[in-house]
Amino acid sequence: MHVITDARPGRDAVGVVGAAVAAATSAGTPHALAVQVRVEDEVTDRTAYEFGLAVAGICRPAGVLLLVNDRLDVAVAIDADGAHVGADDLPVPAARGVLGATAVLGATCREPDSARAAVAAGATYLGVGPAFRTSTKAGLPDPLGLAGIAAVAAALGTTPVIAIGGVTAGAVPDLRTAGAHGVAVVGALAAAADPHAATTALLTALSA
Repeated sequence: MHVITDARPGRDAVGVVGAAVAAATSAGTPHALAVQVRVEDEVTDRTAYEFGLAVAGICRPAGVLLLVNDRLDVAVAIDADGAHVGADDLPVPAARGVLGATAVLGATCREPDSARAAVAAGATYLGVGPAFRTSTKAGLPDPLGLAGIAAVAAALGTTPVIAIGGVTAGAVPDLRTAGAHGVAVVGALAAAADPHAATTALLTALSA
């Protein structure tokens, strides 16, 4: 499960990461969790770097995979395990060149052809979505639904598909049936009254 930070003003992004990592650790499954550091576009490099370091300070001792969304310079600077690039970020081959051969590299895709191309260019997993409607991020295209997730998963074989967008614990069984290897969440934790319990519910659904 990928936890994507919601670092908008008024959100306790570091606290949510701490709760999620604590939940995975107490369940004995820190390896089942990855944290993606994502900040708003207008945030300065220094702020993004310092935020990334704070998140890294939680993830590293627990053995939780640490990724950075979009900002490859920050990923390198905080010695993250890898990064995730979207359609408007560096192309996958260029990102792979920056990160090196062994780093984890995710790419956002919505249909089989672009997904296959991303994997051929060096992506190690694909974020596919939005699966369902979500208000966490503005300007998103229409939801793919289960059929859209299934189409990409069927085209990729063993490359992990991580479904994102409007994901809840209740949706996990259907997403897994559709071929998703895992899920990525933002609002499901950032807006939860108890992020620790919400993480536990999601991890339990993924392991069922």
